Amino acid sequence: MVITVLSKRKISSKIFNKFISPLLKILAKTPKLLPRGDRPLKMNFDEQLKALIYFHLQEHKSGRHLVEDINTNEFAKQNIAPADGISKSSFFEIINSRGLEQLQYVFENLYKQTEKTLPKKYKSLGDLVAIDGTLIDAVLSMYWADYRKGSKKAKGHFGFNINSSIPSKIFLTDGNGGERPFVSQILSEGQTGVMDRGYQSHKNFDYLQSEKKSFVCRIKVKTTKTIIKEHTVDPDSFIFYDALVHLGTPGINRTKTPVRVVGYKIKGVKYFVATDRHDLSAEQVADIYKLRWTIETFFKWWKEHLKVYHLIARSEYGLMVQIMGGLITYLLMVIYCYENYNEKVSIKRIRELRTTILNELFNGQENTSTLEEEFPKSKKEKRLDANS
Repeated sequence: MVITVLSKRKISSKIFNKFISPLLKILAKTPKLLPRGDRPLKMNFDEQLKALIYFHLQEHKSGRHLVEDINTNEFAKQNIAPADGISKSSFFEIINSRGLEQLQYVFENLYKQTEKTLPKKYKSLGDLVAIDGTLIDAVLSMYWADYRKGSKKAKGHFGFNINSSIPSKIFLTDGNGGERPFVSQILSEGQTGVMDRGYQSHKNFDYLQSEKKSFVCRIKVKTTKTIIKEHTVDPDSFIFYDALVHLGTPGINRTKTPVRVVGYKIKGVKYFVATDRHDLSAEQVADIYKLRWTIETFFKWWKEHLKVYHLIARSEYGLMVQIMGGLITYLLMVIYCYENYNEKVSIKRIRELRTTILNELFNGQENTSTLEEEFPKSKKEKRLDANS
């Protein structure tokens, strides 16, 4: 969306400034973005970050569309773009080569701030992190994004804080990148990773326990289970199995450290879940696995409304810059919706936010007099205003 505002005076938006206000303290401590060589920066980091937020918030269709907007409409020229504007070549060079360290710093600190702000929905179940990967459509010129012949895709490996419903970590690979190696990197000590059966790895189960990191992971029904101790289950419960076991075949892929396996049945489908959480009831373990769907809901919303498929970068570095910009925007949206409406983020509230920004720019008292100087009202319009 390109906003066209004509003005000879300073144009600002109270609501846009309020939207990005959680960043102010973080930006003051963000590592400086330094120029390479003797050439001065064409766009400093604050401007780069604002441009990325503006891109995601206003639903621009491409990087070219964004550059055109920040160079032509007065609000973006005064509040987003560098003083002398930015050329397309300079903008794309910046996105593909600079600012990732700073964006990661901003994201990590904004995540901490957001987590403290939001209520914990499932606090009694512990610090839960859903882990999953999602494919991102790439173009054929993105040679690094291997997937299959005639198709290029990148893959984002995400950690998602279930209690607060916000993304916590992200790693990027080509579309064929393995998911299991990122589990330990996504989790911190004391957290519980919630994963689908694609993450089943008996070696990883041992490793996570040695790191004091927990897991609730669906396993294949036919997985070999050597029972150490069976726990009593209520015959009227949807739980039909609860035991301490060794998983896998001895001498091949057997777990060194025993794990707990909970089996339950929903709508005729049997699920087996492996975990090291012995402090919970079997029903709670099943409930934790069912919460894994929250990351799928996030993926759907993120791809549909934050325009992740409208690529403004082709390099792996640049795509990570774009993704980090999108995640920062998402966290800002979460804070905005919670603080203003006590609601979770929704496209309805974000559309209202966009509309409010437009109304401020076109109808704000500061801008109205300027617009009237450019386009004086007719007598008929003045009469309509007086009667409204």
